[in-house]
Amino acid sequence: MPGAGQSSRRDDRIPRLSDAWSTLLRSDYWDKPAFETIRPRRMTAPVVFNSAHSGRDYPERFLKMTRLDHLSIRQSEDAWVDELFARAPHLGAPLLRAHFPRAYLDVNREPWELDPQMFDEPLSDRFNTTSPRVAAGLGTLARVVAENKPIYRDRLTLDDARMRIEGIYIPYHATLQRMLTDAAATFGVAVLIDCHSMPRIARSGDRLAPDVVLGDRYGTTCGAGLVDLAEMVFAGAGLRVARNRPYAGGFIARTYGRPQHGIHALQIEISRHLYMSEATLEKNEGFNAIRQLVERLTMALIGYDLALLNGPVHAPAKAAE
Repeated sequence: MPGAGQSSRRDDRIPRLSDAWSTLLRSDYWDKPAFETIRPRRMTAPVVFNSAHSGRDYPERFLKMTRLDHLSIRQSEDAWVDELFARAPHLGAPLLRAHFPRAYLDVNREPWELDPQMFDEPLSDRFNTTSPRVAAGLGTLARVVAENKPIYRDRLTLDDARMRIEGIYIPYHATLQRMLTDAAATFGVAVLIDCHSMPRIARSGDRLAPDVVLGDRYGTTCGAGLVDLAEMVFAGAGLRVARNRPYAGGFIARTYGRPQHGIHALQIEISRHLYMSEATLEKNEGFNAIRQLVERLTMALIGYDLALLNGPVHAPAKAAE
């Protein structure tokens, strides 16, 4: 078994599964990693890219559990976002990307945000069963995909949830935390770019719908200068940019973004219609242009003057090579 995630270095701090849950995990990801870290040959800036919702490796066991066809189950994907940001490692910044799909496991949720309707046994008080996301069917293990379509034929076992969370979710977040810690140790600060796509937003009255939404939890997870820079790049290409509405930043941005401690997190949502067909999920004629625009954004972020960041910039433990 290649393991939950693939990286250039092994980390023994990642939790190990029990034998029973390891067996389940092997049946889902026996011949491939559930996620991977793509590292640059030389890290040139403290920027870390994360694509948690673009995974498209659907385990056969999972597909047998769902009542949906293959296209319908993919409607919750941030399809191709990992490819939009794929140049980041070539430019000097690491990319963490999921191979597991969002419908299988959502790491942009609390670890135990579970819907009691989905399981064949009662859930104890240790689980968060009452969040708005759970109520909407979009917990750590989602109950529905787009258009409120139920995913599963039958109820799940709690062991299945534990396997996905302890076998993939926890190692995924351990990897992301380590990447940010390493960046901060090297450069004195770290910047997380949480990469997403969004359904095309309907026009509201006279207000044009945004093409890009930048989420910094209303100024709490990221220095203003970085948000300004991202807006300048996207707006400079003729795209309409909004901040925090309707997407202010999810669990990942909220959890890791601590500008006062030198860790910044910015969520970026790109409208899918710009680069793909929302009906078929196939790339459209705009894909290359958006990929090139994302590359310009990446270069701008990597070249950003760290002294302009809000919050402390700590002296690095070692100089960047």
